[in-house]
Amino acid sequence: MNYQNLILEQQDTIAIVKINRPEKLNSLDKLTLEELKHIFNSLNENDSILVIVITGTGEKAFAAGADISEISQLDMISAKSFSEKGQEVFYSIENMKKPVIAAVNGFALGGGCELALSCHIRIASENAKFGQPEVNLGLIPGYGGTQRLTRLINSGRSAEMILTGDVIDANEALRIGLVNHVYPKTDLLTKAIEIAKKISSKGQQAIRLALKAINMVDQVSDAEGQKYEASLFAICCGTEDFKEGTNAFLQKRKPIFKNK
Repeated sequence: MNYQNLILEQQDTIAIVKINRPEKLNSLDKLTLEELKHIFNSLNENDSILVIVITGTGEKAFAAGADISEISQLDMISAKSFSEKGQEVFYSIENMKKPVIAAVNGFALGGGCELALSCHIRIASENAKFGQPEVNLGLIPGYGGTQRLTRLINSGRSAEMILTGDVIDANEALRIGLVNHVYPKTDLLTKAIEIAKKISSKGQQAIRLALKAINMVDQVSDAEGQKYEASLFAICCGTEDFKEGTNAFLQKRKPIFKNK
């Protein structure tokens, strides 16, 4: 498929998805959301891709949020559908069987922040800004932000960001645990790819099962989660990767995983 608002690149087993609307600060209009849905579904089924990095083009923005001209036309009926469609896209990213790294290279506001929150790992450039400023429009976050942000940074900090609409910088995002690392802008994509390469060098059966276990945390009780973890641990022990990994360790050599 030819994408109008996305650029897809591949480096070995790593896919790099770039939101390409720099003149609109990479805002997430309906077409962009549809293209994100399609590209992530395709990458999820592409066996040559092990890790995905998502970032924005241009000098200013990762993704500045939903298209306000579209939002301004919503009524109560169309708004619910609008919100649910965005939630569906971001839920599919969160539940990918492959890790997704957000390389936040500028503004990540509203839907752009919610996109970053749906990724498994977030890193940021020094010029990155994060916020859920929907209250300034008389709205609340609609693409899962109230839920994911609260789970990630705790209810008090989440409430302050959402209720004030304040925007925070990259260092504050690092301090409160919204991102894992902050890098100079020129190094951001390189660092994201370094993390992706490290992940892609591991046994991918274990990577996929680890993601399942992590995503289960907020869906079940601690006791149920530990039972689920034990069942996934058992599945790992039936894989070829497990045999190769343990043999390589005992033989003091690097493992050669076949991802089986």
